[in-house]
Amino acid sequence: MSAQRFRVGVLTLSDKGSRGEREDESGRLLGEMIVPFGDLSRYQVIPDELETIVLLLTRWVDDLHLDLILTTGGTGLSPRDRTPQATEKVIDYQVPGMAEAMRNASLDKTPHAMISRAMVGVRKQTLIVNLPGSPKGAQENFAVLLPALPHALAKLKGDQGDCARI
Repeated sequence: MSAQRFRVGVLTLSDKGSRGEREDESGRLLGEMIVPFGDLSRYQVIPDELETIVLLLTRWVDDLHLDLILTTGGTGLSPRDRTPQATEKVIDYQVPGMAEAMRNASLDKTPHAMISRAMVGVRKQTLIVNLPGSPKGAQENFAVLLPALPHALAKLKGDQGDCARI
């Protein structure tokens, strides 16, 4: 892994979690998984409200200049699942290969992976990754990205080194 340390935010989207009716296991697990390459700079649990998600993602990028934002929850098909819509509103462009890799790996475990609407995108120099709300799903999907993540974040920060292996 890269020696560079990245500033990371974990945002859990959960109506019940925001009301204190459910413990946020997914956010806690993600906070543990970033330790080898990043520092948890922000953590919050908020309800599945589109404009609230948009506002917080925008602030974390534009004001706090986080390198990576991991969202957990709100990526399915229920009417309250709004994370991809919020992410789409704030990003400059998508990184479809990362979202495809997560779905592809998940399909080996469950056919429900095909209904995930999770996306990955970039706003300015921040990578935003949507992950499932279940602890196991969040952990497994994030693990798929870990081998490429430090390199991707370094590139976003302006690393001019070659990408190809010699």
